[in-house]
Amino acid sequence: MSKLLKLEEVAMFILAMLMFEQQCTISWWWFIGCLLLPDLSMLGYLVNARTGAALYNFFHHKGVALLLYFAGTWYAVEPLAFAGIILFAHSSLDRAFGYGLKLVTGFQDTHLGRIGKN
Repeated sequence: MSKLLKLEEVAMFILAMLMFEQQCTISWWWFIGCLLLPDLSMLGYLVNARTGAALYNFFHHKGVALLLYFAGTWYAVEPLAFAGIILFAHSSLDRAFGYGLKLVTGFQDTHLGRIGKN
């Protein structure tokens, strides 16, 4: 993954922090404490690779994150907007580190390439 794409993902993570600052009235500790929660979706891999990839990709899709954020903002439901911000921030940070959406062939196969040693 090129440095330019990684930098773009870092910028989106910073955007998520700004969204949190502007939209949420809760403490920053909630942001930090919930940042890794989307990774619980990896538990789908205990079932099989197809289920794991589907669950993981759902909770790491930026479209889902933005949908939750805008719905929470539109309907003034802060926990929903917060969930969207967390999903967006987490997905951006994951991609900055080279972890992409998963393919059904296995956890290490992503849309950004294979994770780990080749």
